[in-house]
Amino acid sequence: MSVAAAQVGAQAGGFHGAGRQRRPVAVVGRDPRASGEFLEAAVVAGLASSGVDVLRLGVLPTPAVAYLTTALGADMGVMISASHNPAPDNGIKFLTRGGYKLPDAVENEIEQRLGEKWERPVGASVGRVREAYGEADRYVSHVLSTTDVRLDGLDVVIDCAHGAAHLVAPEALRRAGATVETIGVRPDGLNINAGVGSTHLDKLRQIVVSRNADVGIAYDGDADRCLAVSHTGEIIDGDQIMAVLAMAMHAEGTLSGDTVVATVMSNLGFKIALKGAGVDVVETAVGDRYVLEAMRAGGYNLGGEQSGHVLMLDHATTGDGLLTSLHLLAVVARQKRPLAELASVMTRLPQVLVNVKGVDRTKTSVPELSAAVAAAESELGETGRVLIRPSGTEPMIRVMVEAASAEQAESLAGRLADVVRTACV
Repeated sequence: MSVAAAQVGAQAGGFHGAGRQRRPVAVVGRDPRASGEFLEAAVVAGLASSGVDVLRLGVLPTPAVAYLTTALGADMGVMISASHNPAPDNGIKFLTRGGYKLPDAVENEIEQRLGEKWERPVGASVGRVREAYGEADRYVSHVLSTTDVRLDGLDVVIDCAHGAAHLVAPEALRRAGATVETIGVRPDGLNINAGVGSTHLDKLRQIVVSRNADVGIAYDGDADRCLAVSHTGEIIDGDQIMAVLAMAMHAEGTLSGDTVVATVMSNLGFKIALKGAGVDVVETAVGDRYVLEAMRAGGYNLGGEQSGHVLMLDHATTGDGLLTSLHLLAVVARQKRPLAELASVMTRLPQVLVNVKGVDRTKTSVPELSAAVAAAESELGETGRVLIRPSGTEPMIRVMVEAASAEQAESLAGRLADVVRTACV
Protein backbone atom coordinates (compact mmCIF):
# COMPACT_ATOMS: atom_id res chain seq x y z
CA MET A 1 0.00 0.00 0.00
CA SER A 2 2.75 2.46 0.95
CA VAL A 3 4.70 1.70 -2.24
CA ALA A 4 1.61 2.39 -4.34
CA ALA A 5 0.93 5.61 -2.42
CA ALA A 6 4.49 6.76 -3.02
CA GLN A 7 4.14 6.02 -6.73
CA VAL A 8 0.88 7.95 -6.91
CA GLY A 9 2.49 10.88 -5.11
CA ALA A 10 5.48 10.82 -7.44
CA GLN A 11 3.37 10.68 -10.59
CA ALA A 12 1.05 13.44 -9.39
CA GLY A 13 4.07 15.55 -8.47
CA GLY A 14 5.64 14.94 -11.86
CA PHE A 15 2.39 15.82 -13.60
CA HIS A 16 1.99 19.10 -11.71
CA GLY A 17 5.66 20.00 -12.05
CA ALA A 18 5.93 19.41 -15.78
CA GLY A 19 7.03 22.51 -17.66
CA ARG A 20 7.21 24.77 -14.61
CA GLN A 21 10.00 27.28 -14.21
CA ARG A 22 9.94 27.00 -10.43
CA ARG A 23 9.63 24.15 -8.00
CA PRO A 24 5.96 23.36 -7.33
CA VAL A 25 4.51 23.29 -3.80
CA ALA A 26 1.98 20.82 -2.37
CA VAL A 27 0.05 20.88 0.91
CA VAL A 28 -0.80 17.51 2.44
CA GLY A 29 -3.42 16.79 5.10
CA ARG A 30 -5.06 13.67 6.49
CA ASP A 31 -7.77 12.41 8.80
CA PRO A 32 -6.81 10.53 12.01
CA ARG A 33 -6.89 6.96 10.60
CA ALA A 34 -3.94 4.84 11.66
CA SER A 35 -3.19 4.01 8.03
CA GLY A 36 -3.03 7.73 7.28
CA GLU A 37 0.16 7.98 9.30
CA PHE A 38 2.18 5.82 6.93
CA LEU A 39 0.24 6.74 3.79
CA GLU A 40 1.05 10.39 4.48
CA ALA A 41 4.74 9.53 4.78
CA ALA A 42 4.61 7.60 1.50
CA VAL A 43 2.76 10.31 -0.44
CA VAL A 44 5.05 13.01 0.89
CA ALA A 45 8.09 10.94 -0.08
CA GLY A 46 6.70 10.44 -3.58
CA LEU A 47 5.97 14.14 -4.03
CA ALA A 48 9.38 15.25 -2.77
CA SER A 49 11.14 12.67 -4.94
CA SER A 50 9.46 14.22 -7.98
CA GLY A 51 10.75 17.70 -7.12
CA VAL A 52 7.79 19.08 -5.17
CA ASP A 53 8.19 21.04 -1.94
CA VAL A 54 5.72 19.72 0.63
CA LEU A 55 3.94 21.41 3.53
CA ARG A 56 2.57 18.83 5.97
CA LEU A 57 -0.65 20.18 7.50
CA GLY A 58 -1.34 17.24 9.82
CA VAL A 59 -4.90 16.22 10.74
CA LEU A 60 -7.36 18.64 9.13
CA PRO A 61 -10.69 18.41 7.27
CA THR A 62 -10.70 18.04 3.50
CA PRO A 63 -12.17 21.56 3.04
CA ALA A 64 -9.35 22.97 5.17
CA VAL A 65 -6.81 21.41 2.82
CA ALA A 66 -8.73 22.85 -0.15
CA TYR A 67 -8.77 26.32 1.40
CA LEU A 68 -5.09 26.19 2.39
CA THR A 69 -4.08 25.08 -1.10
CA THR A 70 -5.14 28.55 -2.22
CA ALA A 71 -4.29 30.51 0.92
CA LEU A 72 -0.71 29.22 0.96
CA GLY A 73 -0.23 29.62 -2.79
CA ALA A 74 0.28 25.89 -3.33
CA ASP A 75 0.15 24.27 -6.75
CA MET A 76 -1.72 21.24 -5.48
CA GLY A 77 -3.36 19.82 -2.39
CA VAL A 78 -3.52 16.24 -1.16
CA MET A 79 -5.98 14.82 1.37
CA ILE A 80 -5.57 11.30 2.74
CA SER A 81 -9.00 10.14 3.89
CA ALA A 82 -11.83 7.70 3.26
CA SER A 83 -14.45 10.21 4.39
CA HIS A 84 -17.41 8.48 6.09
CA ASN A 85 -16.03 4.95 5.54
CA PRO A 86 -14.82 2.76 8.44
CA ALA A 87 -11.27 2.95 9.79
CA PRO A 88 -9.69 0.15 7.71
CA ASP A 89 -10.48 2.06 4.48
CA ASN A 90 -8.41 4.93 3.19
CA GLY A 91 -7.85 6.93 0.02
CA ILE A 92 -5.98 9.80 -1.59
CA LYS A 93 -7.72 12.90 -2.95
CA PHE A 94 -5.89 15.41 -5.13
CA LEU A 95 -6.79 19.08 -5.48
CA THR A 96 -5.69 21.48 -8.18
CA ARG A 97 -4.27 24.96 -7.70
CA GLY A 98 -7.26 26.94 -6.45
CA GLY A 99 -8.52 24.10 -4.26
CA TYR A 100 -10.76 22.22 -6.71
CA LYS A 101 -10.88 18.44 -7.10
CA LEU A 102 -8.98 17.08 -10.08
CA PRO A 103 -11.09 16.48 -13.20
CA ASP A 104 -11.70 12.84 -14.12
CA ALA A 105 -9.44 13.12 -17.16
CA VAL A 106 -6.48 14.27 -15.09
CA GLU A 107 -6.99 11.53 -12.50
CA ASN A 108 -7.12 8.97 -15.30
CA GLU A 109 -3.93 10.33 -16.84
CA ILE A 110 -2.06 10.10 -13.52
CA GLU A 111 -3.33 6.55 -13.05
CA GLN A 112 -2.21 5.56 -16.54
CA ARG A 113 1.29 6.88 -15.85
CA LEU A 114 1.78 4.66 -12.81
CA GLY A 115 4.74 2.37 -13.37
CA GLU A 116 6.12 4.41 -16.27
CA LYS A 117 9.79 5.29 -16.15
CA TRP A 118 10.70 8.95 -16.16
CA GLU A 119 13.68 11.05 -15.18
CA ARG A 120 13.51 11.86 -11.47
CA PRO A 121 15.14 14.96 -9.94
CA VAL A 122 18.37 14.42 -8.02
CA GLY A 123 20.53 16.45 -5.64
CA ALA A 124 19.31 19.99 -5.12
CA SER A 125 16.35 19.42 -7.47
CA VAL A 126 14.46 17.13 -5.09
CA GLY A 127 11.67 18.65 -3.03
CA ARG A 128 11.96 19.63 0.60
CA VAL A 129 9.48 18.84 3.37
CA ARG A 130 8.45 21.00 6.30
CA GLU A 131 5.68 20.96 8.86
CA ALA A 132 2.86 23.51 8.74
CA TYR A 133 0.67 22.27 11.58
CA GLY A 134 -0.12 25.79 12.76
CA GLU A 135 -2.17 26.57 9.65
CA ALA A 136 -5.34 25.14 11.20
CA ASP A 137 -6.07 28.53 12.78
CA ARG A 138 -5.89 30.21 9.38
CA TYR A 139 -8.69 27.91 8.19
CA VAL A 140 -10.82 28.48 11.31
CA SER A 141 -10.41 32.24 10.97
CA HIS A 142 -11.45 32.05 7.33
CA VAL A 143 -14.63 30.11 8.13
CA LEU A 144 -15.55 32.56 10.89
CA SER A 145 -14.98 35.51 8.54
CA THR A 146 -17.77 34.32 6.21
CA THR A 147 -20.58 35.58 8.49
CA ASP A 148 -20.94 38.39 11.00
CA VAL A 149 -23.79 36.68 12.87
CA ARG A 150 -22.92 35.73 16.43
CA LEU A 151 -24.15 32.47 17.96
CA ASP A 152 -24.31 33.72 21.53
CA GLY A 153 -27.08 31.97 23.47
CA LEU A 154 -27.20 28.89 21.24
CA ASP A 155 -26.59 25.55 22.96
CA VAL A 156 -25.09 23.21 20.37
CA VAL A 157 -23.99 19.56 20.55
CA ILE A 158 -21.49 18.55 17.85
CA ASP A 159 -20.38 15.07 16.84
CA CYS A 160 -16.99 15.10 15.12
CA ALA A 161 -16.96 11.37 14.28
CA HIS A 162 -13.55 10.96 15.96
CA GLY A 163 -12.41 12.49 12.70
CA ALA A 164 -10.59 15.37 11.09
CA ALA A 165 -12.77 18.12 12.62
CA HIS A 166 -12.29 17.09 16.25
CA LEU A 167 -10.21 20.19 17.04
CA VAL A 168 -11.25 22.86 14.53
CA ALA A 169 -15.05 22.47 14.76
CA PRO A 170 -15.40 22.98 18.55
CA GLU A 171 -12.88 25.84 18.37
CA ALA A 172 -14.73 27.62 15.56
CA LEU A 173 -18.24 27.35 17.02
CA ARG A 174 -17.07 28.44 20.46
CA ARG A 175 -15.31 31.43 18.96
CA ALA A 176 -18.58 32.24 17.17
CA GLY A 177 -20.26 32.44 20.58
CA ALA A 178 -22.10 29.12 20.87
CA THR A 179 -22.09 26.95 23.97
CA VAL A 180 -20.65 23.69 22.65
CA GLU A 181 -20.94 20.14 23.96
CA THR A 182 -18.85 17.59 22.06
CA ILE A 183 -18.87 13.89 21.25
CA GLY A 184 -16.62 12.01 18.86
CA VAL A 185 -13.58 14.16 19.64
CA ARG A 186 -11.14 11.51 20.86
CA PRO A 187 -9.69 9.85 17.75
CA ASP A 188 -7.35 6.93 18.35
CA GLY A 189 -6.73 6.04 14.72
CA LEU A 190 -9.21 3.16 14.80
CA ASN A 191 -12.51 4.65 15.97
CA ILE A 192 -13.26 7.12 13.15
CA ASN A 193 -16.97 6.95 12.19
CA ALA A 194 -17.46 4.04 14.61
CA GLY A 195 -21.00 4.54 15.94
CA VAL A 196 -20.64 8.31 15.64
CA GLY A 197 -20.72 11.02 12.99
CA SER A 198 -23.16 11.84 10.21
CA THR A 199 -23.84 8.17 9.41
CA HIS A 200 -24.68 7.25 13.03
CA LEU A 201 -26.97 9.88 14.54
CA ASP A 202 -28.65 8.01 17.41
CA LYS A 203 -26.17 9.08 20.08
CA LEU A 204 -26.29 12.72 18.98
CA ARG A 205 -30.10 12.71 18.98
CA GLN A 206 -30.18 11.26 22.48
CA ILE A 207 -27.79 13.86 23.88
CA VAL A 208 -29.51 16.79 22.17
CA VAL A 209 -32.90 15.81 23.60
CA SER A 210 -31.63 14.93 27.10
CA ARG A 211 -29.60 18.12 27.30
CA ASN A 212 -32.45 20.20 25.85
CA ALA A 213 -29.93 21.67 23.42
CA ASP A 214 -30.98 23.91 20.56
CA VAL A 215 -29.24 22.04 17.74
CA GLY A 216 -27.06 19.01 17.10
CA ILE A 217 -24.49 18.92 14.29
CA ALA A 218 -22.82 15.75 12.98
CA TYR A 219 -19.77 15.78 10.69
CA ASP A 220 -18.32 12.84 8.81
CA GLY A 221 -14.74 11.57 9.05
CA ASP A 222 -13.16 14.25 6.86
CA ALA A 223 -15.81 16.91 7.66
CA ASP A 224 -16.72 17.78 4.10
CA ARG A 225 -20.37 17.26 5.01
CA CYS A 226 -22.72 17.61 7.95
CA LEU A 227 -26.22 16.70 9.04
CA ALA A 228 -28.20 18.30 11.85
CA VAL A 229 -30.61 17.35 14.64
CA SER A 230 -33.36 19.63 15.95
CA HIS A 231 -34.12 20.17 19.63
CA THR A 232 -36.83 17.49 19.33
CA GLY A 233 -34.39 14.90 17.96
CA GLU A 234 -35.62 15.21 14.36
CA ILE A 235 -32.92 14.50 11.77
CA ILE A 236 -32.36 17.42 9.39
CA ASP A 237 -30.82 16.07 6.18
CA GLY A 238 -28.89 17.79 3.42
CA ASP A 239 -32.00 18.68 1.44
CA GLN A 240 -33.51 20.45 4.44
CA ILE A 241 -30.24 22.21 5.25
CA MET A 242 -30.03 23.48 1.67
CA ALA A 243 -33.66 24.55 1.79
CA VAL A 244 -33.08 26.59 4.97
CA LEU A 245 -29.96 28.21 3.52
CA ALA A 246 -31.59 28.84 0.14
CA MET A 247 -34.65 30.49 1.67
CA ALA A 248 -32.49 32.74 3.83
CA MET A 249 -30.16 33.67 0.97
CA HIS A 250 -33.11 34.26 -1.37
CA ALA A 251 -34.67 36.63 1.18
CA GLU A 252 -31.36 38.48 1.58
CA GLY A 253 -30.79 38.71 -2.19
CA THR A 254 -27.54 36.71 -2.04
CA LEU A 255 -28.67 33.52 -3.82
CA SER A 256 -27.08 33.69 -7.28
CA GLY A 257 -29.66 33.38 -10.03
CA ASP A 258 -32.24 32.47 -7.39
CA THR A 259 -31.13 28.92 -8.11
CA VAL A 260 -29.87 25.91 -6.15
CA VAL A 261 -28.05 22.96 -7.72
CA ALA A 262 -28.98 19.50 -6.41
CA THR A 263 -28.73 15.89 -7.60
CA VAL A 264 -31.48 13.68 -8.94
CA MET A 265 -31.60 12.01 -5.51
CA SER A 266 -32.83 15.14 -3.72
CA ASN A 267 -36.31 14.66 -2.32
CA LEU A 268 -39.20 15.88 -4.44
CA GLY A 269 -40.41 17.81 -1.40
CA PHE A 270 -37.24 19.91 -1.62
CA LYS A 271 -37.98 20.92 -5.19
CA ILE A 272 -41.65 21.61 -4.46
CA ALA A 273 -40.77 23.86 -1.51
CA LEU A 274 -38.18 25.88 -3.41
CA LYS A 275 -40.41 26.25 -6.46
CA GLY A 276 -43.12 27.64 -4.18
CA ALA A 277 -40.63 30.19 -2.83
CA GLY A 278 -39.55 31.32 -6.29
CA VAL A 279 -36.24 29.42 -6.30
CA ASP A 280 -35.23 27.26 -9.26
CA VAL A 281 -33.51 23.88 -8.89
CA VAL A 282 -30.94 22.61 -11.40
CA GLU A 283 -30.52 18.81 -11.27
CA THR A 284 -27.30 16.88 -11.85
CA ALA A 285 -26.12 13.28 -11.66
CA VAL A 286 -25.24 11.95 -8.22
CA GLY A 287 -21.84 13.15 -7.03
CA ASP A 288 -20.47 16.39 -5.63
CA ARG A 289 -18.18 16.92 -8.63
CA TYR A 290 -21.22 17.09 -10.92
CA VAL A 291 -22.91 19.55 -8.60
CA LEU A 292 -19.76 21.66 -8.62
CA GLU A 293 -19.50 21.55 -12.42
CA ALA A 294 -23.07 22.79 -12.81
CA MET A 295 -22.57 25.51 -10.22
CA ARG A 296 -19.43 26.84 -11.88
CA ALA A 297 -20.98 26.64 -15.35
CA GLY A 298 -24.11 28.53 -14.29
CA GLY A 299 -22.51 30.94 -11.83
CA TYR A 300 -24.53 29.58 -8.90
CA ASN A 301 -23.34 29.77 -5.30
CA LEU A 302 -25.36 27.11 -3.45
CA GLY A 303 -25.72 23.42 -4.18
CA GLY A 304 -25.28 20.00 -2.66
CA GLU A 305 -26.57 16.54 -1.87
CA GLN A 306 -29.08 14.93 0.45
CA SER A 307 -26.13 13.38 2.33
CA GLY A 308 -25.22 16.81 3.74
CA HIS A 309 -22.46 17.59 1.27
CA VAL A 310 -23.23 21.29 0.70
CA LEU A 311 -21.21 23.64 -1.49
CA MET A 312 -21.19 27.38 -0.80
CA LEU A 313 -18.97 28.71 -3.58
CA ASP A 314 -18.88 32.26 -2.22
CA HIS A 315 -16.69 30.91 0.57
CA ALA A 316 -15.27 27.50 -0.41
CA THR A 317 -14.32 25.37 -3.41
CA THR A 318 -15.61 22.10 -1.99
CA GLY A 319 -18.20 20.83 0.46
CA ASP A 320 -17.41 22.07 3.96
CA GLY A 321 -19.29 20.68 6.94
CA LEU A 322 -18.00 23.30 9.36
CA LEU A 323 -18.84 26.17 7.02
CA THR A 324 -22.31 24.73 6.36
CA SER A 325 -23.05 24.25 10.05
CA LEU A 326 -21.90 27.76 10.91
CA HIS A 327 -24.22 29.29 8.31
CA LEU A 328 -27.11 27.04 9.32
CA LEU A 329 -26.68 28.09 12.95
CA ALA A 330 -26.39 31.71 11.83
CA VAL A 331 -29.87 31.46 10.27
CA VAL A 332 -31.23 30.02 13.53
CA ALA A 333 -29.59 32.84 15.53
CA ARG A 334 -30.56 35.65 13.16
CA GLN A 335 -34.19 34.61 12.75
CA LYS A 336 -34.54 33.50 16.39
CA ARG A 337 -36.52 30.44 15.29
CA PRO A 338 -35.94 26.76 16.20
CA LEU A 339 -34.25 24.66 13.55
CA ALA A 340 -37.28 22.35 13.43
CA GLU A 341 -39.48 25.29 12.45
CA LEU A 342 -37.00 26.51 9.82
CA ALA A 343 -36.66 23.02 8.33
CA SER A 344 -40.46 22.68 8.08
CA VAL A 345 -40.34 24.90 4.97
CA MET A 346 -40.12 21.60 3.10
CA THR A 347 -42.00 18.36 3.61
CA ARG A 348 -40.03 15.24 2.82
CA LEU A 349 -42.03 12.84 0.71
CA PRO A 350 -41.62 9.18 1.73
CA GLN A 351 -38.69 7.83 -0.28
CA VAL A 352 -37.86 4.15 -0.80
CA LEU A 353 -34.59 2.98 -2.35
CA VAL A 354 -34.10 -0.64 -3.42
CA ASN A 355 -30.68 -1.84 -4.63
CA VAL A 356 -31.20 -4.75 -7.03
CA LYS A 357 -27.94 -6.70 -7.18
CA GLY A 358 -26.64 -9.26 -9.65
CA VAL A 359 -28.21 -7.67 -12.74
CA ASP A 360 -26.86 -6.02 -15.88
CA ARG A 361 -26.62 -2.34 -14.97
CA THR A 362 -26.54 -1.35 -18.66
CA LYS A 363 -30.13 -2.51 -19.23
CA THR A 364 -32.06 0.29 -17.52
CA SER A 365 -33.90 1.13 -20.76
CA VAL A 366 -35.21 -2.32 -21.73
CA PRO A 367 -38.87 -2.18 -22.92
CA GLU A 368 -40.31 -4.15 -19.99
CA LEU A 369 -38.75 -1.81 -17.43
CA SER A 370 -39.62 1.34 -19.40
CA ALA A 371 -43.26 0.22 -19.51
CA ALA A 372 -43.29 -0.52 -15.77
CA VAL A 373 -41.79 2.88 -15.00
CA ALA A 374 -44.34 4.64 -17.20
CA ALA A 375 -47.18 2.84 -15.40
CA ALA A 376 -45.76 3.80 -11.99
CA GLU A 377 -45.35 7.42 -13.02
CA SER A 378 -48.93 7.49 -14.30
CA GLU A 379 -50.13 6.17 -10.94
CA LEU A 380 -48.12 8.76 -9.02
CA GLY A 381 -49.01 11.76 -11.17
CA GLU A 382 -47.52 14.90 -9.64
CA THR A 383 -47.48 13.45 -6.14
CA GLY A 384 -44.27 11.43 -6.58
CA ARG A 385 -41.59 10.25 -8.93
CA VAL A 386 -39.52 7.24 -10.04
CA LEU A 387 -35.78 7.10 -10.60
CA ILE A 388 -33.99 4.06 -12.07
CA ARG A 389 -30.22 4.46 -11.82
CA PRO A 390 -27.35 2.05 -12.57
CA SER A 391 -24.58 1.70 -10.01
CA GLY A 392 -21.34 3.27 -11.16
CA THR A 393 -19.17 0.43 -9.87
CA GLU A 394 -21.24 -2.72 -9.23
CA PRO A 395 -23.60 -5.04 -11.18
CA MET A 396 -26.56 -3.35 -9.54
CA ILE A 397 -29.51 -1.12 -10.46
CA ARG A 398 -30.99 1.29 -7.93
CA VAL A 399 -34.76 1.77 -7.85
CA MET A 400 -35.97 4.89 -6.06
CA VAL A 401 -39.63 5.82 -5.60
CA GLU A 402 -41.13 8.83 -3.85
CA ALA A 403 -44.84 8.96 -3.15
CA ALA A 404 -47.42 10.68 -0.99
CA SER A 405 -47.42 7.71 1.40
CA ALA A 406 -44.74 5.25 2.54
CA GLU A 407 -47.05 2.34 1.65
CA GLN A 408 -47.41 3.47 -1.95
CA ALA A 409 -43.66 4.13 -2.28
CA GLU A 410 -42.81 0.67 -0.91
CA SER A 411 -45.37 -1.06 -3.11
CA LEU A 412 -44.22 0.61 -6.33
CA ALA A 413 -40.52 0.19 -5.51
CA GLY A 414 -41.07 -3.53 -4.84
CA ARG A 415 -42.93 -4.02 -8.12
CA LEU A 416 -40.27 -2.16 -10.12
CA ALA A 417 -37.49 -4.10 -8.40
CA ASP A 418 -39.17 -7.35 -9.44
CA VAL A 419 -39.22 -6.15 -13.06
CA VAL A 420 -35.52 -5.27 -12.86
CA ARG A 421 -34.70 -8.77 -11.54
CA THR A 422 -36.45 -10.48 -14.46
CA ALA A 423 -35.81 -8.05 -17.32
CA CYS A 424 -32.28 -6.77 -16.64
CA VAL A 425 -30.26 -10.01 -16.66
